[in-house]
Amino acid sequence: MIRIELLELLANGENSCVEFKRDDCSPSDLAREMAALLNLEGGVIFLGVEDDGEISGLTRDRGTTEEWVMNIARQNLQPAVIPVWTCMEMEGGQNVGVIRLNADSPGKPYKARRGNVWVSFTRVGSTSRESTREEEGRLYQASRLIRYEIKGVSDTGFESLDRDRIENYFCDILNRSIPVRTNFEAMQQLLLNSDMLIEMRNGVGASVAGMLLFGENPNRRLPQAGVTAVAFPGTRKEYNTVDEERIRGPLVSRVSKSGAVLEKGVIDRTVDFVVRNMGSIAWLDGGRRRRKQAYPMDAVREAVVNSVVHRDYAHEMTDIEVSLYSDRLEVISPGGLPNGVTVQKMMEGVVRVARNELLKEILRDYRYIEHYGMGVRNRIIESMLQHNGRQPDLVEKDDRFTVRLWKKFEPN
Repeated sequence: MIRIELLELLANGENSCVEFKRDDCSPSDLAREMAALLNLEGGVIFLGVEDDGEISGLTRDRGTTEEWVMNIARQNLQPAVIPVWTCMEMEGGQNVGVIRLNADSPGKPYKARRGNVWVSFTRVGSTSRESTREEEGRLYQASRLIRYEIKGVSDTGFESLDRDRIENYFCDILNRSIPVRTNFEAMQQLLLNSDMLIEMRNGVGASVAGMLLFGENPNRRLPQAGVTAVAFPGTRKEYNTVDEERIRGPLVSRVSKSGAVLEKGVIDRTVDFVVRNMGSIAWLDGGRRRRKQAYPMDAVREAVVNSVVHRDYAHEMTDIEVSLYSDRLEVISPGGLPNGVTVQKMMEGVVRVARNELLKEILRDYRYIEHYGMGVRNRIIESMLQHNGRQPDLVEKDDRFTVRLWKKFEPN
C-alpha cells in the first residue's frame, strides 16, 4: 500500500476497516481493535491519530513503538500475528504509525487478551465489540474449524426425520439396500455413519443437514430453513405484491427410480414459484413477433440451488429471499462467501470450496449439482448472456450474497 493510498484512508475517517488510536492506549485496547479487524476483512490501524482524525503523532520513537506493537500482536492476540508496520511523517512533522492487518488471515476467530481470559471481537461499522455466540460460531465456521451442517439439533432424534424420504434417497437415488424398518438400531447406525444423525450429550439427535434434507418439520427447530419468495409488480419492494409464498419443508424432492417427482421439496417449489411469476419477453424479428421465458431455466435453478447449498445456516431466523421484480430476479443468501471464495473466482469457474460439504454431496446425488465449481460460470453467466445478452450481477455485501438476473432482452 503506497503513501497516497494511506493518506486517502486517513482523510476518509474511521470505518469498518480503518481505526484511529492514540499510541498511549493500553495493550488490551489495541489488541481488541486488531482482533476485530482480523475477524472481519483485515484493515489498518493508524497510531497517533485522534478519533476525530486530528493528527497528534507518536509520543515515542519509531523503533520503540514498532517493538511495542509487535509484542502486543504476539502476546495479546490468539493466534499471534505479525502485522505489517510502517511509519509516516506528516506535513506538520508528526509521525503516524501504520499497522496493516492481512485480510486473508486464516486463524479466525482471533481473540484478544482481557485480563486472564481470551475474548473474540467483531467489527461493526467503525466500532469493535465483543462477539456474540452466534458471531463467534460463524467465525469458527469461516475458518472451517467446525461444520455447522453436522451440528446436532436440540430436541430432535431419529423420529424427526422422514423415513420415506430417507429410504427414497438410499434405495432409489443411491440404488443400495438398507436395513428393514423393524431394525431400528441398524438404521440408526446407518444415519449416524452418514452424518444425518449425530451423537449428542443427551443421546442421538438429527444433524442440521439431516433436518434440512429429510426433516419431518425442519422449520420447527431450524426457523432459517426455508425460502421467502415474493413477486412485486414494479422495480422495488412494496406492500402490494403479485404473489408471495413462504416455502418450507425438506430441501429435496422425493423421486421415483426413473426420476419422476413424487413430492416436491423446497428447491423445486422455489423454482416453480419463479416460473409462474417471471412472465416472458417479446421482440420483433423482422415482421414476426417472437416470445420466450424471461429467464433461462438453467440460470434460475443454479441460483436457487446455490442459495441453499452455500448459505450460512448459522444465521438463525433469516430465510433465503427470492424476489421477482418487473425488471429482474434476485436470489439473496444469508452470509458472505466462504473463506477463500471471491466473486471473481466464481465467475472464472475455479471455486472448489463449499460451506456445506454434506449438503453439496447429497444434492449432487440428486443431480441438482453436476459440474461442481462451474455452475456460476456456465449455468448462470453463460446462460444469461446467450438468453438476452445481459451480464448477471454477483454481489457480496452486508453479510449476504445476491445473484441478480436482468430481464431486459437485447436482441443482436
